[in-house]
Amino acid sequence: MFWAQISALVFGIGGVGALIAATVSNEWKVTTRASSVITATWIFQGLWMNCGGYIQACRGLMIAAVSLGFFASIFALFGMKCTKVGGSDKAKAKIACLAGIVFILSGLCSMTGCSLYANKITTEFFDPLYVEQKYELGAALFIGWAGASLCIIGGVIFCFSISDNSKTPRMTYAYNGATSVLSSRPKYQSGEGDFKNTSSSKQFDKNAYV
Repeated sequence: MFWAQISALVFGIGGVGALIAATVSNEWKVTTRASSVITATWIFQGLWMNCGGYIQACRGLMIAAVSLGFFASIFALFGMKCTKVGGSDKAKAKIACLAGIVFILSGLCSMTGCSLYANKITTEFFDPLYVEQKYELGAALFIGWAGASLCIIGGVIFCFSISDNSKTPRMTYAYNGATSVLSSRPKYQSGEGDFKNTSSSKQFDKNAYV
């Protein structure tokens, strides 16, 4: 369970870092190769350059993803068994499970925001009636998708590590005391006495025939 939580935390924090990098990046979309060859310039755009409706929605989703990932990382630190904060093991298990759920929500928000932005770009690119500048998918979208995947994987590992911990049996030891040793000694003596009585009776029987 310890290594499962460590790997989940690494996945989660790495995913949050990727979400932050994608959110502040200006490479959400880039001009097509054909237009760039003609003009010899590359035009990049991010979430903070336009105020379109879908861009504002994507912006809000990415901000929510980063915020949820930040709080999930804090919950994960409190819920890990290797830390001394967070209370008892039962309380730590609940906090770790909460961290996993929040990591999954963070990944879903980022996945939705990136997919919505990518859908808008591809719709405009393949629309023959769209006469304005066409763009292609930028590197920030792929970084956002990767960060979302890492957050979801980390959250799932956190949730499964809690279920594995609940199924782990605890070792119990029963103390029988010194009576077991003492009780066995009379049996041994009585057995020895029976053996002596049996041998003496056999000897007496033999003498009776003499």
